[in-house]
Amino acid sequence: MEAQGIRTAQLRIGDQIEAWHRGRLFHKGRVTDVVPALELFWILDARTGARKLLDPEALEIRYVDPVPVTVDVPAGSPAVATLKAGAKPLASA
Repeated sequence: MEAQGIRTAQLRIGDQIEAWHRGRLFHKGRVTDVVPALELFWILDARTGARKLLDPEALEIRYVDPVPVTVDVPAGSPAVATLKAGAKPLASA
């Protein structure tokens, strides 16, 4: 079976992917390790939290757009000015 989608050599640690087989989602998670020479890679499965070894020859691998993180900060807050200035936010006590 010829795989569709992303090849192992295109993956980077930290990429969010989905692994499909025959139109069904089998795995979804963050890439933790890649071995391009063997066409294998591992993910941290989002559903189970387990580390999974995936074979892209048997699966269709697709990138997943990261979910944007939003934080509610009141207008005029010093945190807004700090973030806009490019400084790292202070940790709350």
